[in-house]
Amino acid sequence: MNRKGLSRRQFLQLTGVTAGATLLAAACKGQPANNRRTPPPPGSDQAYLTVARGADASAITRAAIAGLGGIERFVLSGHDVIIKPNICHDYYPPDYAPTTNPTVVATLVTLCLGAGARRVRVMDMSFGGTPETAYAMSGIGEAVGAAGGEMTVMSPFKFTEVAIPQGRDIKAWETYRDVLEADVLIDVPIAKHHALARLTLGGKNLLGVIRNANQIHRNLGQRIADLTSLIRPTLTVVDAVRILVAHGPTGGSLNDVQQMDTIIASHDIVAADAYAATLFGLTGADIGYVKAAADMGLGTIDLNAVKVEEVSV
Repeated sequence: MNRKGLSRRQFLQLTGVTAGATLLAAACKGQPANNRRTPPPPGSDQAYLTVARGADASAITRAAIAGLGGIERFVLSGHDVIIKPNICHDYYPPDYAPTTNPTVVATLVTLCLGAGARRVRVMDMSFGGTPETAYAMSGIGEAVGAAGGEMTVMSPFKFTEVAIPQGRDIKAWETYRDVLEADVLIDVPIAKHHALARLTLGGKNLLGVIRNANQIHRNLGQRIADLTSLIRPTLTVVDAVRILVAHGPTGGSLNDVQQMDTIIASHDIVAADAYAATLFGLTGADIGYVKAAADMGLGTIDLNAVKVEEVSV
């Protein structure tokens, strides 16, 4: 919530848009992008982007967040937090690197609750298997429950068409309402190869909170950037503990997995994705949606222009 004004939820309540999905969809037409609280800019001793490396996935996740000024920079007491990992299917376990590392997700849940979050929900729209089987196979369901978070199956009734004022190709899309209403959205992709987009990173991971994601594949780079302008994660944490370097997004061979023991974190999704691309020998400009998002002014693609802190744990 923006403490100086109305949260998105309060605005919707005041305008009477709470009666159900049909009424909500009609009210959302032409509505501006979400009012999610913007974290304060980094202080002089804080990094714009942090890269933490080490063998302990929880420790490097904590170190990456600490380098940004701590989770309290993003999560305030009473906040409603949604964490969006990549839980795309129930085909292969975490060792095959198709889904976000469960320890990374659970550590973020613990940090948010420790900062006083009212609740922390974890969700994704899987394309293989049911949400329940995908949550179980990924290991994320069990890890999140143990950390005190809530694994949430996304309701089909909560998708509603929302205007995208900054969109250059798409001007509206059916988006999961809770994601837009949450005080804090933490985007936690696993860094992996993708046959069409080249890489799945923070921007591509947002397709898990919309309907008809396959229709985004036409003019994929610009459409993902358009969605990013609407959804605007508060924080992006790229899981590169293991990365999938070929045959993504599903994977299926341990020969395609590289152990990197790395976490990348920033409030700037473009910067986080640009750094993650370097793990594959690429740059942000090589990834269509990262370049398009930068061209729209949604973040900084030039890593030389920001303070990057690299730590070993």
